[in-house]
Amino acid sequence: MQVIEGKLQVPTDKKVAIIAARFNHLITDRLVEGAKDAYARHGGNEAELDLVLVPGAFELPMATERLLATGKYDAVCALGAVIRGATPHFDYVSAEATKGIATVSLKYAKPVAFGLLTTDTIEQAIERAGTKAGNKGFEAMTTVIEMLNLYAEIQA
Repeated sequence: MQVIEGKLQVPTDKKVAIIAARFNHLITDRLVEGAKDAYARHGGNEAELDLVLVPGAFELPMATERLLATGKYDAVCALGAVIRGATPHFDYVSAEATKGIATVSLKYAKPVAFGLLTTDTIEQAIERAGTKAGNKGFEAMTTVIEMLNLYAEIQA
């Protein structure tokens, strides 16, 4: 049986963007730091990354679509945090952002990592932004790197 999988080494010929929501920046700033750390730890140069900031999680899919439409980027690491409040706003924003990010990834057939936290509390978000539960920004960038290499393996 042949096993095909991506390596965890940043490809030298691929352009990656991090797109991050500014809303809940206390959390998203940590996710961005985690993503940059993952890129560097897997052989990339942080100076090669582009960071695009959007107002909130709802804007992640639209801006991701715009980035991929330029043809300049091979993958996007989408980061944000939606924290449940007292109204149903959380449900609408998290559902539409999730659906939109998946749709854009399929439309362009390019890796778009889902680094959007959807938590019930600020404490849960903090745990996933670099404390007890690791850093989901780091994990999302690791996914981007592996998927870029997997796509290359499948095309070869």
